[in-house]
Amino acid sequence: MIDSIYVFFAFCLIALLITLCLVVHSKKALLKGIRMVTSELSRILDENTEEKIMVFTDEKSIIALIMQMNRLFDDRQKLKIDFKKSELASKRMLSNISHDIKTPLTVILGYLEIMSMGPTVETKLVKKVENKASQVIELIDKFFDLAKLEAGDTDIPITRINISETCKKNVLDFYDILTNRGFQVEIDIPETDIYIQGNEDALDRIFFNLISNAVRYGSDGRYLGITLRFDELYCYIDIIDKGKGIEEKSAALVFDRLYTLEDSRNKNIQGNGLGLTIAKRLAEKLGGGITLKSQPRVKTIFTVRLKKMIY
Repeated sequence: MIDSIYVFFAFCLIALLITLCLVVHSKKALLKGIRMVTSELSRILDENTEEKIMVFTDEKSIIALIMQMNRLFDDRQKLKIDFKKSELASKRMLSNISHDIKTPLTVILGYLEIMSMGPTVETKLVKKVENKASQVIELIDKFFDLAKLEAGDTDIPITRINISETCKKNVLDFYDILTNRGFQVEIDIPETDIYIQGNEDALDRIFFNLISNAVRYGSDGRYLGITLRFDELYCYIDIIDKGKGIEEKSAALVFDRLYTLEDSRNKNIQGNGLGLTIAKRLAEKLGGGITLKSQPRVKTIFTVRLKKMIY
């Protein structure tokens, strides 16, 4: 009888140990599955890929969780596709509207120019209207250029460019303006020619916008600096002024479309908020970018980064 009791308790103990082992094993398998899912989810989100979560497990709860997560990924991908289609449609619409507005304004400007040639009392008034029409045309041109850039309709062929000469040429284009306004100009360009992957027209547009911005907003500092430096992969062109600068709250916004600084309401320094946006988009099209650092009343630096020509 006692032996039977011992055997019974021994059997119960073995059964309990087996149950505990199964519970522990099941818990370990569950935790392992959760860790694997977490790792895959983190990787997909960090890399921003279009993958689904693929974790091989027999745990039904883990399988159900993966299925629901993959449903969310499907919805996320659909939203991204719909957003890109909507964004592209908006950009193309802006491009078309810009073109449609520009055409009649160009005709009006032509008639005004003819009328302003006549020796009448109204000539001065016509001239003022002509100037305003010219400003509108200039703004429409910038809208049109930006719309084409953002819609991907601008062909920018990449060639081998001597960036040293391009920098010098663009500073010389502003020589008369800088001289008449009493600017101190400092140019730091290496004597050795540096070549980049670029486009001459796009670079001229970038430098024109950045230098004219420095002249407009940095005029009270009466200083313009151009520095060319480089490393193994990139060239960096710094356009420097010592004007009133840009406050930190505005520094992150100056490249946004139509953003203008508070004092741009002043007619002497008025801008339309598109020049810097266009410059940055063009630099990005060339595989580079533009950054800004500003210490008000001390120094403001716009830095253009461009890919070096690899031989």
